[in-house]
Amino acid sequence: MENTNKQWLGLPLNLLWGYIAIAVFMTGDGFELAFLSHYMTELGFTPTQASLAFTVYGLAAALSAWVSGVVAEIITPQKTMKIGFIMWCIFHVLFLIFGLGNSNYGLILLFYGIRGLAYPLFLYSFIVIIIHNVRSDSVSSSLGWFWTVYSIGIGVAGSYIPSFTIPWIGELGTLWLSLVFCFIGGIIAMISLRNIKTSTHMQNLTTKEKLTELSRAVTLLYTNKNILYSSFIRIINTLSLFGFAVIMPMMFVDELGFTTSSWLQVWTVFFFTTIFSNVFWGIMGEKFGWIKIVRWFGCLGMAASTLAFYYIPQHFGNNFYMALIPAISLGIFVAAFVPMAAVFPALEPKHKGAAISVYNLSSGLSNFLAPAIAALLLPYFSTIGVVLAYTVLYLLAFVFTYLVKVEQPGFSHTEVSINEIKIS
Repeated sequence: MENTNKQWLGLPLNLLWGYIAIAVFMTGDGFELAFLSHYMTELGFTPTQASLAFTVYGLAAALSAWVSGVVAEIITPQKTMKIGFIMWCIFHVLFLIFGLGNSNYGLILLFYGIRGLAYPLFLYSFIVIIIHNVRSDSVSSSLGWFWTVYSIGIGVAGSYIPSFTIPWIGELGTLWLSLVFCFIGGIIAMISLRNIKTSTHMQNLTTKEKLTELSRAVTLLYTNKNILYSSFIRIINTLSLFGFAVIMPMMFVDELGFTTSSWLQVWTVFFFTTIFSNVFWGIMGEKFGWIKIVRWFGCLGMAASTLAFYYIPQHFGNNFYMALIPAISLGIFVAAFVPMAAVFPALEPKHKGAAISVYNLSSGLSNFLAPAIAALLLPYFSTIGVVLAYTVLYLLAFVFTYLVKVEQPGFSHTEVSINEIKIS
């Protein structure tokens, strides 16, 4: 039966408080993103050690993201979000007290890594709720709003608030404050989404059948080449986002003379731009074609913006307003990959949970590979080597867009029908 819930510019109003919960939760989760690497070097750790901590975190997030879609379908997205919420709070406290509080690198890796398992369960399970509650031809714009509130949280509020709290209560105090935001966001989600219907046939499967469906999140990568190519593109999507959060604080603050607060404000402008670009590209994907938007504006736009983020500040030095140019450019074009979230379930209409899990895995791998590339290249090629590596990968993604063949509703006479696309 066709979903008739009211929408505003593609935003499903029945899920409004769920979107708000994501924004608040990711605000707390995003506090550390743009300053933790620099804070760790102040504690005496090397830039490579700081990058490795982000790499371990990213690997854990990738593994959690991989299973989140299927697990959400098997035990309900609401229960999966609750597990992620509780895990985040517990291991964040352990990370602060025994890891950073004691400058114990082993415990930093342990607790920060385990905490990396938590946020994907909370964040990506909401995608399953969206897929269940919107029309197939509105998925792109609804997911555009998802990435918008994600950006508001992890990037805008998550970067801007610390730029004021760090001079006031310090880095460690700011990280304690993040717990408050994540707690509030989790509570909002538990209350507002408890009556949203997301039941599927998978909740009635036997244990063996559930494990089979879980394994499909891996097997799709070699049984469906379009899924494999799309996964590669999605991994590359946010390399600069997660990579620059690790390497650029050191370049801007230590090399160019920016204060930590001014750097955080540059990073905030980047994410602030994505508030509008996520919605814009989600709508444009529905009007002009998912893959076309990703190819011409996502891949090529990010290749150019990645280079600009390095060369413009290097040329103009400690100039806050010139640094905003590549930040805005990066914010515009990173969001042009938003339609990829609609591509994955369209490629596997009978196994949408597994397809979403592959999408989430790809997102998590981006979180893992971005700092991993940085940790590998920084000692030998410095910041420019990392920037060039990201740029080349965006150009490779451009090539791979020509390999993805997807039927988009409204763009083909042989399109998949709405009833076929809905999760059964």
